[in-house]
Amino acid sequence: MRDKALLDDRRRIKISKYLSKHLRHQPERLALTLEPGGWVSVDAVLTACAAHRFAITREELREVVACSEKRRFAFNDTETKLRANYGHSVDVDLQPLAAVPPPVLFHGTDDKSVEFIQVEGLKSMGRSYVHLSIDVDTANRVGRRHGKPVVLQVDAAAMSRAGYEFYVSEGGVWLVDQVPAEFLARL
Repeated sequence: MRDKALLDDRRRIKISKYLSKHLRHQPERLALTLEPGGWVSVDAVLTACAAHRFAITREELREVVACSEKRRFAFNDTETKLRANYGHSVDVDLQPLAAVPPPVLFHGTDDKSVEFIQVEGLKSMGRSYVHLSIDVDTANRVGRRHGKPVVLQVDAAAMSRAGYEFYVSEGGVWLVDQVPAEFLARL
């Protein structure tokens, strides 16, 4: 890839959102079939995007994958396959790696959801997993996307001792099936 960015921020964001929509939530709209791990052929993605009047070049795709701050996407070792690393609402086995979590993780939400979460805990809400961050700043940014941000602290060490299994995505996002309310504290 060139030293200078090929894409301006607006185009990069537009491509990232388009790919997120179709690789995480609606692959069938582009006639894509996700393989185990969520992988799909790069050629199939580029062809499908072009057929749906949203042409993306291979170089643009490389830049979006490389420059995604949240590491939303990944190539396989040969760059012949692409996947969204997390956030799927479609049924797909992402084959995440089970891992021992750090003692504390964080979840960003909006102030309108906090009361419900403090009673019911965190649930995947149509996604494969609950997403957790390793730092407050990231959780705060996530919460801000939904409204006035609130950050919840997750006692991941206690959850792990209680038998809950944690996974970490290639993008560094921590994943768990649920977080019961007793493991949460509002910051």
